[in-house]
Amino acid sequence: MSDQNTKQIILFDLDDTLVHCNRYFNVVLEQFADEMLTYFNGHGLTSEEILERQIEIDLAGTAKHGFLPEKFPDSLTETYHHYCEQFGCEPDQQEIDFLVKLGFSAYSFPIEPYPDMHKTLQTLHEAGHTLCLYTGGDASIQMRKVDDTNIRKYFEDRIFITLHKNTEFLRYILETQGFDRSHTWMIGNSVRTDVMPALDNGIHAIQMIPEIEWAYNIVENTSTPKGAFFKVDALKDIPIKINEYLQANALV
Repeated sequence: MSDQNTKQIILFDLDDTLVHCNRYFNVVLEQFADEMLTYFNGHGLTSEEILERQIEIDLAGTAKHGFLPEKFPDSLTETYHHYCEQFGCEPDQQEIDFLVKLGFSAYSFPIEPYPDMHKTLQTLHEAGHTLCLYTGGDASIQMRKVDDTNIRKYFEDRIFITLHKNTEFLRYILETQGFDRSHTWMIGNSVRTDVMPALDNGIHAIQMIPEIEWAYNIVENTSTPKGAFFKVDALKDIPIKINEYLQANALV
């Protein structure tokens, strides 16, 4: 069997695939709900109502603007303005400024890798596979995570960052890089931005089940695999699944 068939191209998502992300936004949202209950004390608001309104606004902003960093703090201030209008309260600039600062604080937490991150990437690298990073978000924020976790060495110049992570952008990567779809994998937690775009582009996919999932990513998978599609709970299982697929298809 040719070496070409055994060596795969593997694109990794970053947030909640290789490093924790959603848990920090949830910390900020808990603080946000507490602040809002203080601001609108006496109006009968609950944390659940506040967070339901925030996620509606956040999801609408994501659909329109993609993973723009300002989108999250904007969702906090828009939620605040919504309840100011509902209860006939005059917006307070100090409160608005605090919520903006609180929103941006979600991007400043120390970066925490998922268990076995380096071991998994090293195992795949040593097996001769070509590793790429394909992530959504602001380039400066995402590259800080790359550098803080010392994973650039695995990806070198094969790092792709976009505000709009979708089927079309993945197709652009595949075509401009000349990747062979039958030997290319997408690894990520999101059904919406990782799994379905991969399957729709005819490449293999592995869904990394995250500790905490963002509502934006929770959608029904309506795409049909043309190759492999697995789900795993841990990064260390990814090399195993890929090797099992190669063995089952007589590629190793």
